[in-house]
Parts: sequence; structure tokens; C-alpha cells
Amino acid sequence: MQQNIPEETTSFVGRAAELARLAEALREQRLVTLVGGSGVGKSRLALHALGTAQPGVGSIYWADLWPLRSDELLAATVADALGLSDHTPRIPLDALCGWVADRAVLLVLDSCEHLVPSCRHLVGELLTACPQLTVLTTSREPLGAIRETVLPVPPLAPGTEALALFQQRAEAVGRPLREVPEQRLAAELCARLDGVPLALELAAAQLRHHTLAETSDRIRSGLDLLDDPGRSGPGGPSGPTGSGPPGGAAAGLSGPGEELRRPARHSAVRTAVGWSHELCRPTERLLWARLTVFPAGFDGGLAEQVCSGGPLTSGELRTCLAGLVNKSVVTVEGGRYRLLDSIREYGRMWLRELGETEQLATRHAAAVVELSRQARTEWPGARQQGWYERIEELYHDVREALRFLLASDPAAALELAGNVAFFWVCCGHLYETHHYLELALACTEGSSEARTRGLWSLGLARVLHGDHESGRALAELTRREAGLARNEEGLRGAAYLEALAALLAGRPLAALATADAALRDTGRAPEPAFGSTLCRLARLFALTGAGRLKEARREAEALRRECVRLGEYWTRSYTDYQLALIALFEDRPGPAGAHARDMLDAKRRIGDRFGIALGLELLAAAQAREGEPERAALAYGAAAQHWEIVGHPQRGTPEVAPLRDEGQAAARARLGDAEYEALFREALHADRDEVLARATRPAPESRR
Repeated sequence: MQQNIPEETTSFVGRAAELARLAEALREQRLVTLVGGSGVGKSRLALHALGTAQPGVGSIYWADLWPLRSDELLAATVADALGLSDHTPRIPLDALCGWVADRAVLLVLDSCEHLVPSCRHLVGELLTACPQLTVLTTSREPLGAIRETVLPVPPLAPGTEALALFQQRAEAVGRPLREVPEQRLAAELCARLDGVPLALELAAAQLRHHTLAETSDRIRSGLDLLDDPGRSGPGGPSGPTGSGPPGGAAAGLSGPGEELRRPARHSAVRTAVGWSHELCRPTERLLWARLTVFPAGFDGGLAEQVCSGGPLTSGELRTCLAGLVNKSVVTVEGGRYRLLDSIREYGRMWLRELGETEQLATRHAAAVVELSRQARTEWPGARQQGWYERIEELYHDVREALRFLLASDPAAALELAGNVAFFWVCCGHLYETHHYLELALACTEGSSEARTRGLWSLGLARVLHGDHESGRALAELTRREAGLARNEEGLRGAAYLEALAALLAGRPLAALATADAALRDTGRAPEPAFGSTLCRLARLFALTGAGRLKEARREAEALRRECVRLGEYWTRSYTDYQLALIALFEDRPGPAGAHARDMLDAKRRIGDRFGIALGLELLAAAQAREGEPERAALAYGAAAQHWEIVGHPQRGTPEVAPLRDEGQAAARARLGDAEYEALFREALHADRDEVLARATRPAPESRR
């Protein structure tokens, strides 16, 4: 079962011997590292090997490490790659070990070279704790771990595989090499580029604009320059002897300084990157340098917002971006753009030379903060689902902006962390929420709306981690801050946090009193505010927990209608949860199942695994009541899988536990222990999205 594996977007050429060695190593060894130079194709080899993996290898997960600037969130990044949404106070490494445990898992850590010591420690801990785990890493150097099997990844054979790759890429850009003289010239070019795949890809991309003979001459001159110790700038032909720095004359620079000079003998990939740089127009070079501010993938709109300015007008930027894609400097994956590592490294050198590194980081952070404000403001409305997707898409950008702002503008870091917190805790990034909020709160002081929201967000993360006492303490701090600032939204947020802690501790009457007090003077605004909506939801949960079912159903239906009108999903999902719970208490399993399915649809839309676990348990209880024990067993197994994802055996308000016990007992009685366990375990170990779709599919009419 494969999970989150990147898509192969171009054909794979050769490497039969390497693929065979890798397949054998993965069968016999638990830690395998593909080692090779920049651009040699380590990641691509690993990716293709996964696509041809034999059945029985277990679940496969891919973790991109190249967006990380440091190791502080390494384990959290790997946990995200495995789809974990841990709601416990454990550190991410412990959560990883706990979830993998005795599962058969193949974990790929791509691009470890800048985090070698930390990767070595992480892998060592995982392999010790997880006996059926196999780890495949790619790196420019070995990890140096115990019992590590190192497989060198050489360049492609210049006369065969390299030529085949170059010919395929040439044909892809509309320049097929059919004549014998062309094929000979191509073979010579492949040899000059040492068979390095990235260098070949960049060279082939230039055939859109130049003949093969021109391309070969330029590569030859570039290599000749690199043989001259006196002419070895950061890119060979794109250094002082070439066309100048990114931006050309418009950038006001004549060339790189001495600190950027490199040894005389450059690699083939640096030659090809530098030569591609030389062939770019000045504004394309400027955009190339500026795009390196993005830590991972990016979209055209954000690139325009962050990287425009000077000669890069909006229209020119779009033209340049298309030009960089045509030259294979920028790749396109799923509608988003990306710079490969070697190309990003090169561009960063030029960005430093231009003196724009801090300026671009400031603009990037400002753009991310502005997006977070918009997301927070529009959370209650029709764009909510889109903002959950967008904030998740910007995950690496948010982390990079927070890293920069913590050092340069802690108040802005606190605002950003508070703005994304509600999205992040929903999508499972509780550890990151906690991490950044603590850092931002520690280096800011004084009362402000951002500080009130930051304290509240940290309290929410603590409550969802199961630390109710800390959550209540932070609710009180939030109330004090909000009171000083006369911030009514903050006061209602504090009340919700206190009520939530009371609900999870089995004290619905205390939660009801807190929510009622907060709502007493709210009035009826044209559109519900965030804090009052949360308090209404807490009141609804408390009414159900207190057994006031008719009142709870009436308020749930009213709140749900408002959510449907607004196009909002998060609150709506919990009104459906309560309506399903109430229907079960009233012995109406049909409506309970319908509301549970509606809840699960909403939770799937916003990526809330914790909510999915809650909803699956109510769906299973409804199916057991309706006499569908097979479907109930599958739903209970799917729920158990999602509880493992969030790190808990089962959670929720206390009144759910008797329904769970009753439903499981009824399904077992109808099926027998053996059949129930078989169905339960089938769902427990199935693909999480497939089993969710299967569990939530309505029963055929004939079964009703």
C-alpha cells in the first residue's frame, strides 16, 4: 500500500542494474542509503523503485526533507509524511515509534545531506523501536549509521543510457535526433556532461531555442572555462566572463565577489546549471534568484506577490516564469512550481550577491502573514474549505516565515502563529502549533489582540493534547488579556476553551454555565463571530451531555442551518455529530447514520482526522443498531485506525463510551468473535482513505 508517493511525471531511462541492487538491498537490509552527487538521480531512482516494488513490502511513505532549513522539526515532518495527527503530549519521535510499532512500513527520507547527524539519530531510534520498519534514504553522503547499506548512484553510462535519456528529452521538446551526425554529436555532449541526468535534462531543454550544434559548442566552451583556474566563478560561464548576475544592468551589479568563487574543476551539473543561467534573459535570472525564497513548491500568484518589483513587472514575471519552465529550471508538479535543490542552491548564491536575501525573506513573510489574516477573517464563510486546503498547501511557507519573523519581528510571528493555529490543530499539526506559539509568546510582551489569540491558541493545543489543567490556566490568562483590551471576541474564546476542558472532563453542567455566561450579552449579529459560534457549539455539547436532548436538537438544527447558509463546514460537522448522538440516544439509528455520514464528509473536506475518528464511531453505532453488523465492524476498524493516527485508543465526551460498548457488543453477537475480528482488522490495516469511503457509503436500498 503506497501513501503520498510523488508522481513520476517523465519517462524513466535505464538503471536496470541499480534497480536490481536496490530491490535486493531492500529485501535483505533495514537501512539503505542511495548516495551520489547533485543531480545524479538519487530521488528519481528511489521513486521508480517504489513504483515497481513487490507486493508484501508493506505501506510505503515518502518524506521530503529538502524544504527543511534545520532539524528542529525533522521528526514532525516525518510524522506528517506518515499522515499522523498526534493529539498527545508526546514528542514527535515517540509518536512516530508508537504508530509504526510492529507495522510493516517502508519509509523514504529524501535529501538527508543537510541533516545527516539528526537523520542518523532519527533512523536509529525508529529502527530500534520498530522491528518491521525498513528505511530508504537519499543523500550526498552516507548517514554513518550502524548496519547502513550504502548504494552509490553513478551517472548514466554516457554512450547508452545517457544518450537514450537525452534523445527522449530532445524529442519531448520537439527536436528529435534522427540523423546519424546528430546522434554522434549528442553522444559527445552526453560524455562531456558525464552522464549526469540533471545536466542532460537542462541541456535538452535548451533545444527549444538552440540547435544541437549551438548547444554542444556552448557546453564545450563552458567546460573549457572551468579548466582554467582563473575563470571559475559560481557558475562558470554565467560568472564574470558570462552575461553577469541575475537582473543584469537593471540589478546594478557587475558580477559576484571573491567569496563566491569555487574550485577550478566544477561538476557537470554545475556547468549545466551555470550555462542555463547564461542563456536566461536578465529578468529571468533575477526571477530565478528571487524564487529561491520559497522553501518548497509555490504557485504563480504567490510568486508574483513576493518576487515582482524593479524590472519584474507582473506581466514580465509571468513571461519569465514560463521561460524558466521551458528551460527546465523550474519544474511544474500538480499545478505548482518548484526549483530542484541544485538549481535553488545556485539561485541563492546570486540572491546573496544581489543583496536581496533579507528583502525577499521580509516580503515572503509579509505575504504569508497577510494570507493568514485573510484565512482567519474568512474562516466562518463559504471559503472555509478552500482556506483549510490553502493553509495546508502553505505549510512550509508558514514555517519558513515563522522562523524568519521570530528573529526579525516577534510580534508578527505571534500574529502568524495565532492566525494559523485553528487550521493547524484541525489538520494535525499540534506539535508545530505548540512549538511556534511558545517561542513567539516567550519573546513578546505587552497586551495585544495577537497575544490574546496566541494564548488562546496555545491553550487549545494543550487541551487537545489532553492537558486540561494547562488549558484551563491558559483560558484564564486569555480572559485577563482580553479583559484589559476590552476584547469581547477574546473573552468568548476564553469561555469556549474553559467549557471545552470541562466537557472533556465529563462536567457538562459547568461547561453549560460557562458558555451561557459568555453568550448572555452577545446579541444577534448579522453573521456569527468566531468566538460566539464556538460558545454556541460548546453549549450544544453541554446540553446533550446533560440529557436535555430536545433543547439540544433544536439548537443543533438551528446552528446547522446557519452553517449551510454560510457554506461553512467545521461547525456544521459538529452540529451533525451532535444530531447523530442525539438520534442514537432517542433510538433513531437511520437519522443518526445520515448525520454521521454528513459529519464525515465535512471532516474529510477539511482534513480533520480526529473528527473523522469521532464520526466513524457514531456511524458504527448507528449501523449496529440498524442490524448491519458487517458494516459496523468495518466502521469500528476504520475508527480504530484513525484513533491510532491521532495517538489515542479512543476519545470524546464521556457519554459516547456506552454507545461504543453497546455497538461493538451487538455487532459481535450477530457476527461471532472470529468474523467480527476479521472485518475489524481488515479495516484497521486498509488504506485510510479507501476504508473511509467504504465505511461511509450508504447501504443499498434493499438492505434498509
